[in-house]
Amino acid sequence: MRRNIEHVGWGQLNYEIREIVAVAKDIEAMGMPITWENIGDPIQKGEKMLPWIKEIIQELAACDYTYGYVPTPGVQETREFVAKQVNKRGSYQVTAEDIVFFNGLGDAVAKIFGFLRREARVIGPSPAYSTHSSAEAAHSGYEHLTYDLIPEENWIPDLVDLENKIKYNDSIAGMLLINPDNPTGAVYPRHILEAMVDIARRYEIFIIADEIYANIVYNGAEMVHLSQIIGEVPGMALHGISKEYPWPGSRCGWIEVFNKDRNNDFKRYIKSILNAKMLEVCSTSLPQYSIPKVIGDPRYAEHIKQRQRMYEERANEAYEIFSACDNVQVVKPQGAFYMTVLLKEEKLDSRQFLTIGNPQIRRYIETKVRDVKIDKRFVYYMLGAKGICVVPLTGFCCNRKGFRITLLETDNEKRRWTWETIVETINEFMESVPALSACA
Repeated sequence: MRRNIEHVGWGQLNYEIREIVAVAKDIEAMGMPITWENIGDPIQKGEKMLPWIKEIIQELAACDYTYGYVPTPGVQETREFVAKQVNKRGSYQVTAEDIVFFNGLGDAVAKIFGFLRREARVIGPSPAYSTHSSAEAAHSGYEHLTYDLIPEENWIPDLVDLENKIKYNDSIAGMLLINPDNPTGAVYPRHILEAMVDIARRYEIFIIADEIYANIVYNGAEMVHLSQIIGEVPGMALHGISKEYPWPGSRCGWIEVFNKDRNNDFKRYIKSILNAKMLEVCSTSLPQYSIPKVIGDPRYAEHIKQRQRMYEERANEAYEIFSACDNVQVVKPQGAFYMTVLLKEEKLDSRQFLTIGNPQIRRYIETKVRDVKIDKRFVYYMLGAKGICVVPLTGFCCNRKGFRITLLETDNEKRRWTWETIVETINEFMESVPALSACA
């Protein structure tokens, strides 16, 4: 090419959750059955959408108007319905004009970071959810800026670390929080969220709150929405139906915008996102039409409660199994459907391995584990030896070593077998070579 056509930030577009699929597929082709624990898709793991929700969608699919364009920000009646739902929480009051629909939150995230001034940075949590961290890093052309989550304190944000990084880096224009959190399963207490909002207020930055798992909260946690504590700080909350109906294939999400009229810079920024959406005309129509009918149905509240009970039972089961392992550190999840398993670093050694019976798979894995971080080494070896596919924690923009599991498997026996097998595999891996610290 006579000109360099590469985007400066394309190398930051990493999504370990999907990238590991290519490795798993190669291993599957060599004869190893794969247990998929890498992605948060309830449907793939056997959950069924309730018949009454399907009936509503089927009825809508029979209506001619659901096949046409809708207004760029979204279906008007749906935006009005969502605004009423937000306003029921109290505190900040929105109108339909504050609601904008996208083709899933992946589309929203691409617009949010893609139309942010390149020099303006958004700091996010570590561990980070890859969609956010990669999009933010790609927009800037630099590594994603992060603040620490503290596992010893139920994965809550390190507020001192967060404030110091904002204070001494004036390129930071925004703060990202994910609540309930992916990949840790943490749900942030009100006082922590209020402190984060106060930091944003004092340093005059905006807030992005990914609340896609807002209705998947359990184990006594309280979900506090950004709309309930935002005050006069500019911000937005991200929501969708993929994890709730569940209907991940709908690709239907929206943002709730707060205080856009209080700050001209923020108002123009939101306008740029809407203008970018206008170039696509609109987001997919049918899923939007379903929202007032499904979420507004009297049966929906019990549907949510049932799923909360289900994930609470699975979270407690996972915690029971993994907390009995001396080689890991875990925190009991309170929301979403994930748990982070930390490998105890003092027990890790770069020479550790697993025995792989299939010679072809063994040779393949041995090429993959050269010069990779130790948690990825473990994940690759487990994939080759046991066929269990999880995501290494270092793939979540994090220096801690571990991996993420999901709470999604609907087959009770298979779910327990998977987790017990992972524990056995961790122990086998750790015992294969004594850790250097233990030999010292």
